[in-house]
Amino acid sequence: MYILVSMILEKGKRGEFFAGARDTFPLLIGALPFGLIYGALAVSSGLSVQGALAMSAIVFAGSAQFIAVGLIASGAPVSIIIITTFMVNLRHLLYSATLLPELKRLSHAWRFFLAFFLTDETFAVSARRYRMEDNSNYKHWYQLGSSIIMYLNWQFWCAAGIVLGSKIPDVKAWGLDVAMIVAFIGMTIPYIRNMPMIATVFTAGIVSLLTWQFPYKLGLIAAAVAGILAGMTAERVISLKKNVNKEEL
Repeated sequence: MYILVSMILEKGKRGEFFAGARDTFPLLIGALPFGLIYGALAVSSGLSVQGALAMSAIVFAGSAQFIAVGLIASGAPVSIIIITTFMVNLRHLLYSATLLPELKRLSHAWRFFLAFFLTDETFAVSARRYRMEDNSNYKHWYQLGSSIIMYLNWQFWCAAGIVLGSKIPDVKAWGLDVAMIVAFIGMTIPYIRNMPMIATVFTAGIVSLLTWQFPYKLGLIAAAVAGILAGMTAERVISLKKNVNKEEL
């Protein structure tokens, strides 16, 4: 009986794992241009092959890697590189806060492991899975499946870009990096459902256009901070109005 129960449990885990990998599969192709361009730019920016591979394996964040490579190439101070990539990745705090109610029952080891592999694509498919109303106790295995396939896919294309980088003439002129912008727009639009989100996106967009010529990509920091403040302010105003309406009733 114990063996049968164990087999059922393991089957449930495997099912969730492979379902997460399967549902993430359509998003894998999006990493192709990012990885190739990152690898080519990393090598041309002065990073060693080992350093470029290590950044891909340890950082595992496409936008942060692109920005870091660009800043390295421009000779930016280390402090600017750290602050800029930190601000760009602040969105992961929101991702984690969204998923925490589903993951708080897990051990710290599980949560740390899943946090490292959390990406925009994995968040998108995992958040949808967690919202499904069923009795599965292994939805975190779904997120794990999505995470692992995204990680391996990213490492493959980054390595390919590093190997082929020297053979791709003037990779910057290809304009393939626009794929990252399109991907982020596609992932952002479904979450623009309320006024705080509209204020955040609109403000960040306007500020980024006004500050795009700032050195060391400091405009990204300005846009991120402005967007966050705008969203928080809008949420605060809405909350105050609701409280006033309740008091009047």
